[in-house]
Amino acid sequence: MRTVFDFSPLYRSSIGFDRLFHALEAANRQDSAGNWPPYDIVKTGDDDYRITMAVAGFARDELTITHEPNLLMVSGQQAGQDNGRYLHHGIAERAFQRRFELADHVKVVAADLENGLLTVDLKRELPEEMKPRRIEIATGAALPKADRPQIDTEKRAA
Repeated sequence: MRTVFDFSPLYRSSIGFDRLFHALEAANRQDSAGNWPPYDIVKTGDDDYRITMAVAGFARDELTITHEPNLLMVSGQQAGQDNGRYLHHGIAERAFQRRFELADHVKVVAADLENGLLTVDLKRELPEEMKPRRIEIATGAALPKADRPQIDTEKRAA
């Protein structure tokens, strides 16, 4: 049983969370072809991730990996092979397109195809200005005094 969430009340009181709400809505509506090809997502370190997809039967030149801001798209298109009349056709030879929403600052590091498994390594690389930094606490004597305007007692309001 699927529950549909309405995020419109959150849009009224939240600013800057549009991408998060869109990602939640997209996760809520899954298409029927969303389970092929099978894949795993593994966190291999604090900021390292690996996606492994089972793409048996696909050659390197039949797979395309595209990295856009906040989106990784893996697609496969096999050249048509007609080897006669099938008595049983259980091997999937269909084109696919799998989309992965990426967080800010997640980059594709490497991709490899071995034994029918496509492996894509990802790394989150925060810019220096976004990393936590320690702020030194100064003593009262070391604080610069703000230039405060002096009140002239000689002048009076008219």
